[in-house]
Amino acid sequence: MNITFLGYGLGSAAGLALALAAGVPRLALSRAKHRSIAGHARWGRRLAGQIPFYDYGEDRFFASDDAPDAVVTARRTGFARLSAQYRTRFAKTLEQTSRLREGLSDLQFTSRYRVPFQYARVVRDALPVGAFLDRADGVVVTDLDGNRFQDLTGSYGVNLFGYDFYRDCIADGSARVAALGPVLGAYHPVVQDNVARLRAISRLDEVSFHMSGTEAVMQAVRLARYHSGRSHLVRFCGAYHGWWGDVQPGIGNPTPADGTYTLAEMSERTLHVLATRTNIACVLVNPLQALHPNSGAPSDSALVDSSRKAGFDRAGYADWLRRLRAVCTERGIVLIFDEVFMGFRLARGGAAAYFGVQPDMITYGKTLGGGLPVGVLCGRADLMRRFRDDRPVDICFARGTFNAHPYVMGAMAAFLDRLDSPAVAALYEGLDARWDERAALLNRRLRDADVPVMVANMSSVWTVLYTRPSRYNWMLQYYLRAEGLALSWVGTGRLIFSLDYDDAAFADVADRFVAAACAMQADGWWWSPPGLTNKAIRRRILRETLAARFGRGR
Repeated sequence: MNITFLGYGLGSAAGLALALAAGVPRLALSRAKHRSIAGHARWGRRLAGQIPFYDYGEDRFFASDDAPDAVVTARRTGFARLSAQYRTRFAKTLEQTSRLREGLSDLQFTSRYRVPFQYARVVRDALPVGAFLDRADGVVVTDLDGNRFQDLTGSYGVNLFGYDFYRDCIADGSARVAALGPVLGAYHPVVQDNVARLRAISRLDEVSFHMSGTEAVMQAVRLARYHSGRSHLVRFCGAYHGWWGDVQPGIGNPTPADGTYTLAEMSERTLHVLATRTNIACVLVNPLQALHPNSGAPSDSALVDSSRKAGFDRAGYADWLRRLRAVCTERGIVLIFDEVFMGFRLARGGAAAYFGVQPDMITYGKTLGGGLPVGVLCGRADLMRRFRDDRPVDICFARGTFNAHPYVMGAMAAFLDRLDSPAVAALYEGLDARWDERAALLNRRLRDADVPVMVANMSSVWTVLYTRPSRYNWMLQYYLRAEGLALSWVGTGRLIFSLDYDDAAFADVADRFVAAACAMQADGWWWSPPGLTNKAIRRRILRETLAARFGRGR
């Protein structure tokens, strides 16, 4: 009997030891995730499915922070004035946009998510935003009504050197390949020089062309898995790498990304996970995250309070990348820099040259196409190989009908020619200092105007921050548009300047920005009661959400 009990005891102890041994790596992985919903994809999806819709009628819309009557009246008056201005100045553009929205699902989505959902219905009715432009000249774009705007959209990152620059690239590139035209499958000779230049710029061995940046990232991850024999990729909390499932776990992805770890950036615990787990094939880095590590794209639709944070520490982020590089090298993990958005914006050699860290693969897109769509993957020769000599049927397939399309390759060649020109080289001289000085200048003017707004920047990519707790910060985008500043659909979350902005054009942007902020303050939107905190705002929204979720029918 004692021997039997001893056997049970030993078995239980052994089972417990095995469970603990299995649990330690799992615990380490859990601790390496960022302490937010964005860092926990499964919980993010579950939570998103439980948040009910509710919104504010006109009365509550202007007083969701319990503002006094005088402030509510000022807000109503300012809102009505702004609405009338939009309807009058942008009439033709808005009419065209309204007709298009019915049949274009993309526009239905962006129209719906410009502000927090509680306010969206009233805003869509009173302050519709046009989706059409008629022309671009330098740093100015013009809508269908003839309104001229200083462009801060950057065409989602494509427009690095200015619209005139890319117009010339497209025209030049089209002329170079006109004799061949849109013949697919075979290559135009211009591809030869493109490949040679990309190898030199990336300091990597081989190149493959794709139809989009998303596809380039897909192929990079696929090749890393193929050659490593490992299952999982690591992405960092908040980073964007395209909209395919494995790199967009959680909210927005209807399927689970079971082969993905979303970990905290600039974290010792993450380095420990990379150093100890045996199933990690690759790590994806989006250099843009250096501006706001572990935070998602800053959209005004999520701007429920004033807790948005951003700040760029070049030395600190470079140190992080060096340490990441070291652990990836030690563990045989493929390090991928995703430069689809930031490529060539920080330096001619991209983030690798800017931070002094060489990855195993780099993906490019957007601006490299000379104004036309493209995706490019550069990598080490051993990682780019799509077949095995000793296993002829074991391949890593990737193709696409429009890969290396002649017109895209022509525009790319024109872009690469201009990248080596003295005019472009001059734009890179003192790049960070120039844009840091401009951000500091605008921040001084905003402080002098005593408005609760500031900007943070990573070179020519900026975001707007708010220094006083408020539920209405998202209104600033509408005042900025009224002052003639063109913004992307995420609003004030991301301002993207092209490098052809000279001092005079930037001064005009600063004037318009300060005027918009002053007008918004005068209309009462930044009123707040004494002692209001961001935490108190979030708690109130939580109570509203719970009441909408569970309070109906009582």
